Amino acid sequence: MGLFDRYLEVRVRSSDAALPDSVALVITERDLLEQGAYDTLATFFDWALEFGAETVTLYVSVLDEAAIPPLTRSLEDLDAPASIAIRTPETDERADATIQVSIGLGGRAEFARAVRDIAADVEDGQIDPEAIDEAAIEGRLVFPEPPDLLVKTGAERLSDFMIWQTVYSELYFTDVNWRDFRKRDYLRALRDYQRRQRRYGE
Repeated sequence: MGLFDRYLEVRVRSSDAALPDSVALVITERDLLEQGAYDTLATFFDWALEFGAETVTLYVSVLDEAAIPPLTRSLEDLDAPASIAIRTPETDERADATIQVSIGLGGRAEFARAVRDIAADVEDGQIDPEAIDEAAIEGRLVFPEPPDLLVKTGAERLSDFMIWQTVYSELYFTDVNWRDFRKRDYLRALRDYQRRQRRYGE
């Protein structure tokens, strides 16, 4: 680790400001085609847990659903520092691991699925329409943990991942491409997070 990285780490650790309990990362399938991309990903998970995250969520956006099976196999083989739950458009069970991965399952599809589940419960008489509230929706989301910090690499453009859960998240965009992402880039995201005053929509 270089001198600047050590400086940033000291600043992060010595700050009185909180660190994120839950971190999300958004990358693309093309990012994972780069040499060493999976090693960087495993290391990113290490960094997130090292600096206090209890949950880490990864979204891999895909252009072609044919890429989902090989991506799933590669991520299942990843030497990760904690348990991984991988979800795709074909799976609907909740992700309950420390590291939660979405491959191609965007927020709009996730939200639509939750609404369909609620509608089915209403039709079966299991829930009163008047009882439908935010908790009813959140209880049916695949990725239940709202991230405190969402990191998006490569471009300052939102994806549709976790559109419900990230409404109060702090968003950090970096023009650093995933192949070049280093610990200093994650530490910069943490320092930026520490400087912000979170208002949760107030």
